[in-house]
Formats: sequence, C-alpha cells, structure tokens
Amino acid sequence: MVDTRMDELVWLRNQLEVEGNDLLREMVRSFAQGLMSAEADVVCGAPWGQQSPDRVNRRNGYRTRRWDTRVGSIELRIPKLRRGSYFPEWLLDARTRSERAFVQVVTEAYVRGISTRKVEGLVEALGVTSLSKSQVSELARELDQTVAEFRNRPLDAGPYTYVWADALVVKCREGGRVVNVALLLAVGVNNGRHREILGLDIATGEDGAAWLAFWRSLVARGLSGVQLVTSDDHPGLRDAIAATLPGASWQRCRTHYLRNLLTKVPRTAEAMVATMVRTIFAQPDPESVWAQHRRVVDHLTDLGMDTAADHLDQAGAEILAFTGFPKANWRQIWSNNPQERLNKEIRRRTNVVGIFPTRASITRLAGALLAEQHDEWAIARRYMSAHSLAQARIRLIEPEPQQLTEEVALRTQIS
Repeated sequence: MVDTRMDELVWLRNQLEVEGNDLLREMVRSFAQGLMSAEADVVCGAPWGQQSPDRVNRRNGYRTRRWDTRVGSIELRIPKLRRGSYFPEWLLDARTRSERAFVQVVTEAYVRGISTRKVEGLVEALGVTSLSKSQVSELARELDQTVAEFRNRPLDAGPYTYVWADALVVKCREGGRVVNVALLLAVGVNNGRHREILGLDIATGEDGAAWLAFWRSLVARGLSGVQLVTSDDHPGLRDAIAATLPGASWQRCRTHYLRNLLTKVPRTAEAMVATMVRTIFAQPDPESVWAQHRRVVDHLTDLGMDTAADHLDQAGAEILAFTGFPKANWRQIWSNNPQERLNKEIRRRTNVVGIFPTRASITRLAGALLAEQHDEWAIARRYMSAHSLAQARIRLIEPEPQQLTEEVALRTQIS
C-alpha cells in the first residue's frame, strides 16, 4: 500500500514557499488534524484506508468547524463516521468555537478595562475576524461561575476585627429605561492579617433594607469577630450594622466626613478648615486627639463658623472612635484606604461601560475585578501586625473596668 503521509521537512518547505502563509497557525492546524485522525482510527479499529479484521467502523468524510485560537481562526476538518459520531472533546467544547485559553485572553482583557468594541479589534489583530462585540460579551459570561463561587464562599478566615463598607452608584437598563442601582461592598482584615473582600451585592437603592440584607448574608456566610466598622454616615447602613453586628463599634470615614464638613464653611476657608481638622488625626495618643478636637471646635467658633463648629462637636464620638483601638491601626481605620482604592478601580472600569445592559453584567464585571484583587491581597504584605490585632480583641472583648472608667472620666474632663 502506498504511504500517503508527507515528510515533515517537505511539508515545512511547502509552507514556507507559500507567500502570506501563517506558519504557526498551519502548524497548530496540522497537529490538531493529526491527533483527530489518530483518535478516529482508534474508534474505527483500524487506520484509514487499510483493511483489517479488527475494523468496527469506517470514515465517512469530514465536517468543518471554525476554531478561534490565540494564533487566529482555524478551519478544522473533523472526521465523520458511518455509524455513530465522533467529536474531539479534548480539543473543543460542544457549544463553543473558541479555545479555552483564547476565552481566558478575551475575558481578561474585558476585566482589565478594555471595552467590548476594543476587544473586537484586539482579536482581529490576533487573526480572529469573526468575533463581534456581542460575542465578546458572551465569552465574558465564562466568568459567571468564578464570580458566583467567589461571592458565595464561606468567610472562614475570621475573626474579622476591622471591616470597611461603602456603596457605588452604577447605571443599568431596566424596563426600557436607565436607572441607578447600588453596588454594595465590604472589606475586612482577617485573622491572617491580610485584607479580604467580604462581599458584593447589587441593590435597587442604598437604603436600610438593602444594607440589612447584605450584612445578614455576610453573617450567614461566617462573618464574625467584628470590633469596628468604618463607613460613611448613611442611616440605613448604621442601623444595619447595629442590628447584625452587636457589640461592634462604628467609625465614620474621615474622607466622607471632611467633605460634609466643608459644605458648612465659606469656600475661601475650605483649605484652612481641612488642615485644622487633619491635625486632630495627627496626634500621638487618645488624650491629645480629643484635646485637639476641642481646640479646633473652639477655634471655629472664634472665627464665626458656628455651624461648622457645632457639626464637628456633635460628630466627635463618630470620627474619633478609632482612639479606642491600638495606635498602630489608627491610620488604616479612619482613612478607609482599602475601600477608597477599590472604588477608584471599579469606577475606572464601569466608566468605560457607561450603562450596563443587566444587573448580572454589573455583578460579572465587578465580581471579577474584586476576585482578582482578593487574590492579590492574599499574597501581599500583611496589612496589620499580629500584636495590634491581638490588642484590639483583648481590649474590646475583655475590657478592664478600671481602665474604662479612667477613659470615660478623661473624655468628660476634655469635653
């Protein structure tokens, strides 16, 4: 029998002689075709074109199938059989034409902040000319399972001594109109001293019911040991924290509070007032912090800014709650840094999209971003020291009556 196989060097020489031929793509196609042909021979019980008493089936031509890969679109010829069917499950998925690694490239570009239209141009540069922006969105749905597992994972790395919470407003199409929906987020410091993204949820609005359901879901997944929650002064959020995390203190985010305070002073005095308020947080010990707070309130009164002075005076216990915790953790507590950085990153990506078609698309994109950030935090430098976390838990879980009495008396004298 004549051997119809072509020598490898002859095949390579022929490929190089063809002008405009993509050698890498042809090598991938030829290798995949060879593997499929070999597997079809095994299924038939004998090689193609050979007589054998062991043969149980025969070839019946080919059917073409487009395969989108990292080296471009490849037209595969999948062998057909006279009886039954053959499909290379090790190479292709039954309901998709894209290589798994290629899907990962597209979804990674989508998560990194490249719009679906730009991803379409990106894959065209890779040689895939039949991938539209709607197909990019379909490929991005590969993230759904990963995001669902991330959102529903058990919170078993507690206790979570410090927690930050905030909400972002995102535009979404619902019922033929564009509405604002709230993206609820929570970040904590786990027992391993690493930052951890605790939860993500989409709500119709940032109200008490939404926050209550959000915190209850976190507690049901294992959130425990929370000693302090830092957030803005949203009434529904504060009530939900009190209802679901009994015993946890609340710290008002300094950044959010300062924005609110500056609306109470003349525009020409905003820089001066902001600098004065920052000096409160720069003090070395709790006594100095409360004393400086009192001095700033008195100074605002002397300047005739009574409204701002009253506002700062009434918010003293809220913005200075951090003084009841170890000094080593002060900056991380009142600055709300983990949450603010996350907000900026999510904003950068959601601004590219503009208006999301569904709530599921918001969850998909934000969840993928947060899952990636969560993995980076898990291997990054620890956010807090073990000694400071231990001090916070001992001081708040098992307080000494004499120590608490002295602190109350001191704050009474200062105020």
